[in-house]
Amino acid sequence: MHSEHRNPPEAHRLRPSAVIMVAVGGAVGALARYGISEWFPSTEPGFPWATFWINVSGCALIGALLVLIDEVYAAPHSLWRPALATGVLGGYTTFSTYSVETMQLLRGGHIAMGVGYAIATVITALAALYLAELLTRRIATDRARRQP
Repeated sequence: MHSEHRNPPEAHRLRPSAVIMVAVGGAVGALARYGISEWFPSTEPGFPWATFWINVSGCALIGALLVLIDEVYAAPHSLWRPALATGVLGGYTTFSTYSVETMQLLRGGHIAMGVGYAIATVITALAALYLAELLTRRIATDRARRQP
């Protein structure tokens, strides 16, 4: 068996500027999620549409954002990713609320709706992320071709 000797990865340090940007971004994302959930409250035992669309739209946004940051603009500033991806979109999306709502539906005897919600959220969120990545790459490629 062949083993490679590699240098250990550099220890990651917490940069104060990144910590601040994640905190501020997280607050912005959480406030956006709160506002949307207040505008479109779930009715018991209804389908939790607000959380569903928050998570799906958050996945689409992170798909597009990471293509832009990592591929198109090659991280023009090192704080974009922590501020927007980890902060804003991390605060905006909510796996914990999704899990609680799923369990409430299941415990309330709404088995089909609970299972449907659990499966539909994962499939739709992954599809949204994938399609946003594809669309963003395509738009970026088309724009790059048009420039002399």
